Amino acid sequence: MEVVRSKEFKAERAWGAKDIANMNGITTRLHWTDQPYKWHVNDGAEVFVVLDGQVEMYYRLSGKEESVVLNAGDIFFAAIGTEHVAHPIGEARVLVVECEGSV
Repeated sequence: MEVVRSKEFKAERAWGAKDIANMNGITTRLHWTDQPYKWHVNDGAEVFVVLDGQVEMYYRLSGKEESVVLNAGDIFFAAIGTEHVAHPIGEARVLVVECEGSV
């Protein structure tokens, strides 16, 4: 049993994470960041939940780049093959649920 106070979490580097759980190869991790990630495609589906702050999520559909601003409480689902990159607006804390070892 563990209680995680997400608003109190701060990593030593951008996209640093605290492992919350691993359930049959699906990981749940709390990330802190103040810097963009990198364009990537996950090995499996990904659920991206903004817990604190704002994140502009860029993604490509049929070669066209689009974006959406995610606020605290918003959820972004990246299906297999969705190329995307997260750009925090200031500091952000994000819960990510994905296949173990995914990019």
